[in-house]
Parts: sequence; C-alpha cells; structure tokens
Amino acid sequence: MIINTYNESSLHKTLKNLYSLNEGDQTEIQQDGHIYDILSKDGTVIEIQTANLSKLYPKISDAISKNHKCIIVHPIIVKKNILLLNKNGEKISFRKSPKTESIYSLFRELTAIYPLLLDKKVTLKIPLISMTEIRIKTDRPVQTANRKRRFKKDWIKTDKKLEEIHKTITLNSYKDYLNLLPETLPETFTSLDLKNELKKINTLPASAVNMANIMIWVLCKMELIVKTGTKNKFFTYKINKKYSNKKQYGTFEIVK
Repeated sequence: MIINTYNESSLHKTLKNLYSLNEGDQTEIQQDGHIYDILSKDGTVIEIQTANLSKLYPKISDAISKNHKCIIVHPIIVKKNILLLNKNGEKISFRKSPKTESIYSLFRELTAIYPLLLDKKVTLKIPLISMTEIRIKTDRPVQTANRKRRFKKDWIKTDKKLEEIHKTITLNSYKDYLNLLPETLPETFTSLDLKNELKKINTLPASAVNMANIMIWVLCKMELIVKTGTKNKFFTYKINKKYSNKKQYGTFEIVK
C-alpha cells in the first residue's frame, strides 16, 4: 500500500505568506517559463524550498540569466515536535523529536547548488525554526509515494506546521560562508580540527560535527578554502589567500 504525501505543506504556505508582505508582491506567478513562489515588485524572485535545494538549480540559474535577483528561503528545523493522529484526526500522542539540526545542516543541501552561491544576484535566507510534524497512524506499515522509506512504517506524514522562527541567517557573500568556520580553528586545519572545534561549541547538536567533511567539500568547491597538503594522513586546508583576512568577518552567533 502506497500513501500520497502532501503537495504544499502549511510550513511552505506560512513562509510564502511571510515573505510576500511587501506591496506589489505576487505569488505563484508564471514568468520566464517558470512558476515563481514570489515575484516582488522590483523583479526579485523568492523561492521557498523546505528540502532538496537541487530542484531549484535550473530555475535559479535561468532567473539569474534573465537578470533577476534571487532569494532562496530554506528553513532548518532546530526543534521538532511530532503529533500523531488517528484517521479521525484525534490525538494519539505528542512528543519532541530527538533529532536536532543546526545551521551546519545547510551544507548537505549546498552540495547541489554551490556554483550559484557567490553570484551577487543570489541570497540565501535560512530561518532556524521550531516545527510540528503531523502524522496519521495507519492500519498497517505503508510505503510513501516517493518510495524513500527503507522500511515500511505504520504512519504517514501529512503536514508540517511552523511554530516559531528563532532567527534568520542571511548568506550572500563569501564573508557569510567563512563566518561559519569557528574562530578557534587553526590557520591551517584538517577535517579533524574542524570537528574538534565544532564539538567545543556546547550550543551545537552532534549533527553539526557530522557536517564537517561536507562543509569542507563545499567551501573547497566555492574556492573559499584550498587544499595545502597532508598532516597525519589528513588533508590540510587554508582559507584562500584572496579571502585570508579572517578578522574582517566578524563573529558568527550560534543559536541556542
């Protein structure tokens, strides 16, 4: 048995409403052969993408070529609740999910769109949010329509609801991305050094440390850091000398 997933979640709708409050903003507007989530009065394209940023690559690339400024809004769930309902919509349980994310989770998504990130027309808005995921209990284990489940489960996700935006982080220049490197990182560092420095930030979940290798890969692809050699069987890296005055970047604040 396969159950369909929702098309547009409450989370997506709420963010779309929040980012289309300016006079002259249009939503779900067809232009340039695309349907844009939001097209502002000045021609800025705003896309709300809660997952799979790779799907936006063709649309954003084309929008840039047509001289649109582009804002990609990608929420990261730092606190997640799970509401389980029966088929009649009655609550079975409500609990906090043990899974936690941070701004560093973003790098998993950036692997697909890194060529766009330093374009002056592209800005990322990353709301760090609390969210409730709504599930419906099923009579027997089921598969989702996209067949992403490794094992069938006796529930299906039906919606995602925004509870709170704790902070929004804006990334639109090389400085913003380099700010994500801990200030305590040595000038020449390995992936192990990055993991160790991330571990020391007690406001970060363990998932942040797991993003260290992906973070290095993305920053290398963006040419913000460069490989310099090896140390104890680890590759060593350094901020590209073009951007090497790290003190200019300021302090990146971690959300608690």
